[in-house]
Order: sequence, then C-alpha cells, then structure tokens
Amino acid sequence: MNPIFAELPTTIFEVMSRHARDTGAVNLGQGFPDDPGPEDVRRKAAEAVIEGWNQYPPMMGLPELRHAVSEHYRHWQALDFDPEAEVMITSGATEALAGALLALIEPGDEIVLFEPMYDAYLPLVRRAGGIPRFVTLKPPRFALTEEALAQAFGPRTRAVLFNNPLNPAATLFSPEDLDLLASFCRRFDAIAICDEVWEHVVFDGRRHQPLMSCEGMWERTIKIGSAGKIFNLTGWKVGFVCAAPAIMRVLAKAHQFLTFTTPPNLQAAVAYGLMKEDGYFESLRRDLARSRDRFTTGLTDLGFDVIPSEGTYFLNIDIARFGDADDVAFCRRLVLEHGVAAIPVSAFYAEGAVKNVVRFCFAKRDETLDAALERLSGVVRQAA
Repeated sequence: MNPIFAELPTTIFEVMSRHARDTGAVNLGQGFPDDPGPEDVRRKAAEAVIEGWNQYPPMMGLPELRHAVSEHYRHWQALDFDPEAEVMITSGATEALAGALLALIEPGDEIVLFEPMYDAYLPLVRRAGGIPRFVTLKPPRFALTEEALAQAFGPRTRAVLFNNPLNPAATLFSPEDLDLLASFCRRFDAIAICDEVWEHVVFDGRRHQPLMSCEGMWERTIKIGSAGKIFNLTGWKVGFVCAAPAIMRVLAKAHQFLTFTTPPNLQAAVAYGLMKEDGYFESLRRDLARSRDRFTTGLTDLGFDVIPSEGTYFLNIDIARFGDADDVAFCRRLVLEHGVAAIPVSAFYAEGAVKNVVRFCFAKRDETLDAALERLSGVVRQAA
C-alpha cells in the first residue's frame, strides 16, 4: 500500500460525524448546509437527465457551461477568460486541485502551503512528489507576513496552494496580503494554485478579489471555483478551472486521465445557475450572514469568545477562557457530553498547530442553530 494514504488516520470530520450519528448530537462539524439548494437549478438538472444528452460530454466541459463561467467571472470579478482555451470543468474542486498538482509537480519540487489548510492539500502534494513548505497563520486575523513568506519560498519553489476565503479560518485575505503573495510568486517564478471555492460566500459588503488580478499573476495562476459552494449543492461536485492557455493545456491532460468528464445534466444546470440575476447571489450572502449573526449573537450571549467570520460557512470560538489547551479533547467532550459536534482547528495544521480554536458550521436552519445553542449553554454552566 502507498504509505501516504495507507498511513493517514481517520479524518477528524468522520470521527466527529460518527459521534454525532451515534449520540444524536447536533452536527455543526462537517461543512454542508441544511438548504437543499435553489429549486430552479435542481429542476434544470432533472430536466437535462430526461431531455438532454447523457453520453460523454466534451472533456473540457459543455460549451454552454464554459461560456457561462467566462461570463460569470467577467461580470463579478472583471476577469476576461477565453471559454475555449482558458476554462475547464472538473468533477469538483478537489479533482481540480489534484489535477493541478499532478500536472505541475515533479519529485523534489517545493510547494508552499498555508496552514490552517483544507485536509486534502497535504496528502495530494506528497503523492505528487512535492515537498511541503508551510506558512503558519495565527488567529484572529490569519494574515500573511513578509517574514513567514521569506522562510517558505526558495529556489526550489514550484507552486503555492492558496485558499481564499480561508477555510477553516473564515477570513478573507486583504489586498495588501494578495499583493505581498503575488510579489513572492513573481520573484521566485512560482505558479499559484488558487482554491477560491468560497468566492461568493463573503459577508458585510466585502467582495472577493482573485489573486489572478494582481500584477503579473495572469500567466502564473490557476483559479479554481465550485458550483457546490455557489449553489449550496455540495454533493454535485462540479468545479471550474481557469488558467492561461499554456497552463491549461497541461491541466487538461491530467483531467483527461483522472475523471475525463463530469455529469452533463449537472453541467447544464450549473450553466443556467451561473447566469442568474445578481439578486440570487446577493441573497445567498444575505441569508448566510443572517445565520452567522444569529449564531454569533447566541454564542456571545452565552459567554463564548467568537472570532469574527468574514466568509465561508464557518465561524470559530477561542476556548482559552475555559482553561483548555486541547481543542481535540474539548470537541470530544462537546459531542459526547453536550450533544454538539464541532471541529478542532488544530486538525488543519501540519506543524504549528493552534490548540485553542474550535470551528462550527452555521449554514443550518434556525431551529438547528437554536438547538445547538441550548446544548452549548451547558458548557458554560459546567465551566462556571
């Protein structure tokens, strides 16, 4: 067995979800919404199964979806992609990430990773033969610093894997952060693989700025998006990859031998969805922000220290006031004794783990959040 995968422990997501199932706990651990997704988009997918083409679609994706992706990013982010040469559809963002790493990395290449990070990043980098170099980000801002980047970048740096907005930190990198990172990419001739799946899930009037828009980054950036996050349809696994033609030609080869294609009915529905009026995307943010605010207010009223959430489905609490130095043990007690599943943020670190931050998913119905708050009140009473 390949040791990179064979020796991986059971993920903390599966552990906490299993505890939630076994105990009937409110599951605010894994990041999926209660919302079933927009009905009109789901109906388009159903109609396309019955009335549309169900054989192999083009490897690069349905032309209508590639054109919709191009038009969507032109409208929302002022990016001008050629849908024929610079846009590809994948079976989810994780496939896009895996394909990019396999296409770019040769054994011994160094890859800059920012921790906390999505748990798939590190094993995919190692399986591709890359050597990880970590930039450790700390709460509450999780901001970049020139000193940390200078320690991670070097003459063997091939690429950076950059998630913005950042899961699990629920933060959006500032324009200054992006300019700083772009300067290092240019200086060390590194390609930026940008996981931007949360680009529409940002709050309080913020707007996502793609790294690709920074000076000198168009020809050295791979931009990855996800219909699952845009439409609250996480099970659909429809991803978008955008890159300059010279990079895209290589990415397409990797995609060809991973999944080759993505269900055509889902592609047709996503093409329809991406062309929805601006009001849909604004209401998505507004509804999620309302859930965030409801849960934040409830946690604050109970006495928890909440770290502000600027985007994603998540918010974090600082458990230091409880005198607890082990977020894993805290989350285990939380689910087994109080009936609420959460995720310890230390699980998203490889080296410099922060042990006093716990993540909740707030993309839930009001009654789910209220039930969790009622149970969490017992944590505060127990600590008093």
